[in-house]
Amino acid sequence: MRIISPGSLLSVLALAVTAPALAHHGWSGQSTSQSSITGIVTKPVNLNGPHATMEIDVQGQVWNITLAPPPRTQSAGLTPSTLKVGDTVTLLGNRNTDPKRFEMKTVRVTTAGRNYDVYPDRIK
Repeated sequence: MRIISPGSLLSVLALAVTAPALAHHGWSGQSTSQSSITGIVTKPVNLNGPHATMEIDVQGQVWNITLAPPPRTQSAGLTPSTLKVGDTVTLLGNRNTDPKRFEMKTVRVTTAGRNYDVYPDRIK
């Protein structure tokens, strides 16, 4: 029988605890103020990964949209079948602080008069 040393065990535990934090998309790279953009869905909601994502076209510019983690996004009513390519959406969220990056971490998606609040506690 092989015994794991206390140092090895601590290393494995430390990695297990920090790995989810490293994979998580925090808010630090986003503007502190919220703004809204309106565009056309080019890639519908994708529930793979640590956060749901989608893409929209805003006046010829493709924007990468980060939503909440998949379970929270689904609880808000957003699934891959909710929005279709070609649907018009208005997004409320925090844009990337680099103006050359067309990315937004979204707190609300609105389409056809319905709000999908993926981060209701962050809506200002």
